[in-house]
Formats: sequence, structure tokens, C-alpha cells
Amino acid sequence: MFPETAQRLKTAAPLFSHTAFLTDLRRLSAHGGARRHLTVGRCLTAKVPPPRNPRERVEIPGLEMVTYGERMHYVPGLAKPATQHWERDYKDPRYYKSPPAHEMLLYKDKPCYMFNQRTSALEGVRQAAWLTKTQVIPGLPAQLLSPAGNPENQIPDQDERVQNAIKHARFWDTTEDRPRKEKYSNTLLLNLLHLCATLQSSHPAVGRRMLAENYSLATTWKRGEDLLQIRGQNGLLLNSMDPLPEVSGKQEVADTADHVLDTFYPVSPTIDLQKVHVYKEEVNHTGFRDDYPYPHAHTLYFLESADPRCKLRPEQFRTKMIMFTFGNALARAHKLYGTRPQRLLDRPVTVQSVGTNGRIFQFMVFQLNTTDLSGDDGIKNQMWLDEDVELYDFAKVRPLIKKKQVKIPAGLAGYKPETFSKFLALYLHGAV
Repeated sequence: MFPETAQRLKTAAPLFSHTAFLTDLRRLSAHGGARRHLTVGRCLTAKVPPPRNPRERVEIPGLEMVTYGERMHYVPGLAKPATQHWERDYKDPRYYKSPPAHEMLLYKDKPCYMFNQRTSALEGVRQAAWLTKTQVIPGLPAQLLSPAGNPENQIPDQDERVQNAIKHARFWDTTEDRPRKEKYSNTLLLNLLHLCATLQSSHPAVGRRMLAENYSLATTWKRGEDLLQIRGQNGLLLNSMDPLPEVSGKQEVADTADHVLDTFYPVSPTIDLQKVHVYKEEVNHTGFRDDYPYPHAHTLYFLESADPRCKLRPEQFRTKMIMFTFGNALARAHKLYGTRPQRLLDRPVTVQSVGTNGRIFQFMVFQLNTTDLSGDDGIKNQMWLDEDVELYDFAKVRPLIKKKQVKIPAGLAGYKPETFSKFLALYLHGAV
């Protein structure tokens, strides 16, 4: 505090004016002093009011308080009557109160760890690989990418049409100066899927697929002594009448037994997973009826900004992709081979996934080789991951100018056709 301010505070009350106090307060704030919110409410200063302690009622035998209960209206000076809780003789969902967890029918002493669409796993891909007993292989398989390089499997005027799809999502499909990421990422994904679907005339197998949105997945497995479940909605799913062919042969699958899973001791593998005691055991549901004509999951499409209330970092976003791709494959394997753990599946279940934020793409191929996930030994599942692949460098509505020089021009810049080739290769997998 300044000396002159202290001197003013020591003077008599008539000499201390309100104007001088505000002047000194502004000088303190300007020089980095503590700021006082004199006329600002508690909600604007981010201060939570302390919880009120319930007033303890003291009951003295033989001494009853005089209340205004019999008069049926408030009377000053009389005590408030103690009313009993009124139980309705009918069910009203607006005032329903759930019973305690330990009184519910599905309550169990053994906890279950759930992964949902908002889970942010601390260890990222390593944690997902341990939970799913998976060997992570960087990059996509060469035999999967090779068909996209054949001109017969490409779209006419492919590069030009893809760039127009990007411009439509970033510049044309909006009435605002700049579209939001939630809007242009979804528009771009749908535009690219529409371009890939134009190959149906030359690839009839593409017509045996169907897109599904907002479906719910549920699957259960055991990892060591922990019971795990994947529950929730995960985005856009491309279903197919025919299953995807396996990527690895029998010998490559057998070689996964020698792979050692990465550990992150002393961090628990179930960290950041929801721990619940009320759940159903052996729950397994793909999200579709048994007579659904497109029972096989082909490719899952994730948007990084799909949920504005839950923003995941890139590492946690890839973890979400891995877990839900694994969940779709495991749910399908349980439908085909039963819920009893199988050391080696007769035909591995393959599911793909693509994630994007409107500019950067994540590609993944998951092959489920075993449903015996309790131990660390034996056959492992396989996953090919190609992360942080850019489709273009910049899409500017206005040019970026620094020191009177145009650093980044307006429009689309730095388009990379090899990224869409990977997108098209995953789409055509199983149709070529």
C-alpha cells in the first residue's frame, strides 16, 4: 500500500472522503494490487457460497414448542411446525427419487469399470492396448492401401472433387464469416463419404452397406480380476452385409503370442474409468436387432468435436476410437461364438475406424483374434494405427498478413491427396 494512502486511512473520518477512497483503490489496481469487487455479485466473481449447516432440533421431554400448525398460516413469534414427508399413492416421474445404490436389485459388491464416450483415459493408447490385450502396429497394412492406387478404383477427377468438398465444408456451407469446427468437420466427413459412394456403379459391393447413427453399444469382458464394460454411443457406423476379410494370416496371428504388452506401473490400468456397483453382468448388445440385414460393422467414423461438452485431447481421442472399435468387434464375436472366452477365433473379426477434426485424420484397423482377455499370455489382438495425417494445411477465409506480407493466402492451401487415398482405401476394403 502507498504511504499516502495509509496516511489518509489514519486521519479522522471527516477528512476521509468516498472519492479519495475510490481514487486510491484504482491506483492500487493499476499497480498490480489486490482487486476488490465492490459492486459485483458472487456469481460473477466465481465464489461458491458455503453450504448451510442444518439447524439441529433439540427435543426436550415434556416441553413442546408452540407452532402455527393448527392455524394453517404463518404467525410471527410461533415456531415452524415439523411436517412429515408425504408419500404419494401414485407414481409421478417428476418427483421420483431413486433408492440408495445398495438397495437396488442390480447392486453387486464387485465393482465394474465402464468406458463411455466421454472417458478421458490418462495413459492414452497404451492403456487402451493393455485393456484390450492388443499389439499396436504403426502405419496401415500395405495390402490394404494398394487398391486405392489403381486408377480403376479411383473417382473421376478425384483431387478436384475432394478439394471442392473441402471448400464446401469450410467456405460455402455457412452464412457466417467463419463456420464452427463442429459444423465443418461433420460436413466434410459426409462429403467424403458421398464421394466414395459414387463408386457403387463400378463396385457393386458398396451397395450392400448402410450408415447408422446414434446407436448404443454394450459389451463385457474380463481383464485379469477386473470386470470391464463399454457402454454408450460412439458416432457414425458403416454396416455391411458381408464381414471384412482378415488382414493378418494365421502365422502372423500365432506370432503375436511372443509380444509383450506395455505396462505403465504404478498407474492402475483402470484409471479414469467409471467405477460402478449397479450393473448387469454378461451384457452384450451390438445396438441392432438380430434380424438386422447389415449385421457386420465395417467402419466407425468419429468426430473430435461431436460433443461440445466433452473435448478430448488427440491421445485420448485415439483411445476412444480404439475402445469402441474393439467393443464393436467383441460384441460381434460374442454373437458368433458365444460369450465363453475363445483362445483363437476360427475367423478373426475385423473392424476399421476413422477419426477427424475437419483437417487431421486418424486411421485405424482392428483385428480381434481372441476373446480370452483375462491373462497377458497367449494370442493377442492386432491394431494398425496411422495417426495425425493432414488432409490440407490451411483453409483461410481471409489471408494472413504479417508485416505487410501475405504469409498464408486466402482459400485452400496445401492439399495432400495421399490422405484421401487412405480414406478411400478403408472404404473400399472388402469391396475390391
